[in-house]
Amino acid sequence: MDQSLINIIFGAVLAVAGWFLNTIYTSLKDLQSADRSLTDKVAAIEVLVAGEYVKRDYFERHFEQLTNAIFARLDKISDKIDGKADK
Repeated sequence: MDQSLINIIFGAVLAVAGWFLNTIYTSLKDLQSADRSLTDKVAAIEVLVAGEYVKRDYFERHFEQLTNAIFARLDKISDKIDGKADK
């Protein structure tokens, strides 16, 4: 084998390796930009969720109404059970 054939084979191998590495580099850059985009979206969702908690006074007001309704219903059930037991 003479030197020119070795140089052509070596050049072809390096060209393929360079193309392969360039493809990997480009894919890596695309993945990094997609990762940054997803990170920003998740951060925006975290801020949105953290800002939407139920306020204390709203919770206490509605919790009191709910517990009163539940206890009223339980009292009705208890009265019905007492009425059944008396028969």
